[in-house]
Amino acid sequence: MAHRLTQDQWRPLEAAHHGRVDALTAAHLSRRRAARHHPVEDFLFSYYMHSPSQLRRWHPGPGVDLEGATERAEWKFYRHGGGAAGLDLQAFLATRAPTVRYVRELLGATAARPAHLGCYGLHEWAMVYAQSPDQRRHVDWPLRLGQAGSDEVIESHQIRCSHFDAYRFFTPAAAGRNTLSPTRDSQVAMEQPGCLHATMDLYKFSYKLSPAITSDLKADCFDLAKEVRELDMRAAPYDLETLGYAPVKIETPAGKATYVDAQRAFTARGSVLRRRLIEACDTLLAIAPGR
Repeated sequence: MAHRLTQDQWRPLEAAHHGRVDALTAAHLSRRRAARHHPVEDFLFSYYMHSPSQLRRWHPGPGVDLEGATERAEWKFYRHGGGAAGLDLQAFLATRAPTVRYVRELLGATAARPAHLGCYGLHEWAMVYAQSPDQRRHVDWPLRLGQAGSDEVIESHQIRCSHFDAYRFFTPAAAGRNTLSPTRDSQVAMEQPGCLHATMDLYKFSYKLSPAITSDLKADCFDLAKEVRELDMRAAPYDLETLGYAPVKIETPAGKATYVDAQRAFTARGSVLRRRLIEACDTLLAIAPGR
């Protein structure tokens, strides 16, 4: 039986979530209105398919009915009756059970592997290797070491990127230098928890499970992804100091040590969120049809 919350109980929770997300998205929305772009902070909205308004919606997760929530009667995967609205779990699982199973498989496989911490963020360098300036993803920002210096960083390191969604943006010349050949089909077999992009992707999987998980969990995943993205770009070849991002100079021993320390900390935090997502998947799959 669902737990029932009065409006006096759930409206403050919703308002707190709105305030949290508004603080996280205000700068992005201001830039969007002004048709300006930020190479670091806008990534979570341009790369991931989840809008600020979707992130802002508060969901209590399964097994909770909200009294007086008449506005949710038209929300996807909600049911309304008896003066309250709540998650229509059967409707959600009828559509999303395959997604839940895949997310559970991928996250479980990732969690079972040791973290590899020796990549030094070279994936971003591989995306500009032997490339003309007009082909870069961030054409408005110069390379800190110039093109020749950036190319030398790639040529003097071994690249071992296991994450397909980073690898697919490598330049053709850099792709052949990767010691691995990740594909979409091999993602379950190759994903590992030390990868910054695997940690950022926890946000993607959280919104794929929404509204059948709590919005607190999704916002926690967003928070971590935002911090990880900052390290990702501080260690990238671009010069972003005018935006306030001091570079992590991964071409030096000190920079490598800084990167690994931060990567290790993010791996630990990501492992906690990954476990929470796995537990949420297990709860949903326990009642999914054809489990």
